[in-house]
Amino acid sequence: MKKNMGSADRIIRVLAAVVLIALYFGNVVTGTLGIVLLVVAGVFIATSLVSFCPLYLPLGLNTCSTEEKK
Repeated sequence: MKKNMGSADRIIRVLAAVVLIALYFGNVVTGTLGIVLLVVAGVFIATSLVSFCPLYLPLGLNTCSTEEKK
């Protein structure tokens, strides 16, 4: 698995995950939508940790600079 996410992309995903988790636990978003957003937040965090997004492959995206690929 080659890295295909850059630092800025990873930071944005983690921040978005934190916001989604805060919305859920702050009871702003509840029910099925809340659970779906928690799953999305988990995916954001997981992909940020491994610096790889499977969705980027079929789309041909790569936000990783050449220095970060090492």
